[in-house]
Amino acid sequence: MDEILKYFPDLTDIQIEQFQKLDFLYHDWNEKINVISRKDIDALYTKHILHSLGIAKIMKFEPGATVLDVGTGGGFPGIPLAILFPQTRFYLIDVIAKKIKVVQEVVNALELKNVKAEQKRAELVKGDFDFIVSRAVTNMPDFVSWVHDKIKKQHKHTLKNGILYLKGGDLAEELKDFPKATLYDLSTIFEDEFFETKKVVHLPLKFQA
Repeated sequence: MDEILKYFPDLTDIQIEQFQKLDFLYHDWNEKINVISRKDIDALYTKHILHSLGIAKIMKFEPGATVLDVGTGGGFPGIPLAILFPQTRFYLIDVIAKKIKVVQEVVNALELKNVKAEQKRAELVKGDFDFIVSRAVTNMPDFVSWVHDKIKKQHKHTLKNGILYLKGGDLAEELKDFPKATLYDLSTIFEDEFFETKKVVHLPLKFQA
């Protein structure tokens, strides 16, 4: 938890309490339904929560903005971002029902009013969003094919509407067909060696009627 406060010192008392609760909630639910690998659960705040919040270092979501989290798994990056941006609406989806059950239970325990969670494929989601976030669920070409028609027309952020994607490693080959993609190195923001190769990829997408 100290790591979160180090990089996000302006949290409210409610946000601090919510972030603190994540430790017990995920350890407890992970015993029943495995949504975080056993070797990673003890590094929850670094490898999952702080990693998710890397997006917040690139983009401050505006009140009333809508964000779709595709392949949220146990609720990452959506739940940490929803805590940080309580006036932004988050829609978390995953194809695996047991993962969405954990997400819903965590959301309920934290009393997050700005989160909706459903078992659903990205291609079946209706509606438009300011941003679509995810954490390395697939390669970028496939991901774009799932979500390219779900972007709002009007921009109200410093970055253009589109994808904010958490990914690691060498992305040159994967992004060769996306010249408008911008990479932000999380190693320049967070000190832990876990972030050495981790990036946020911003890929603007055009509205499709």
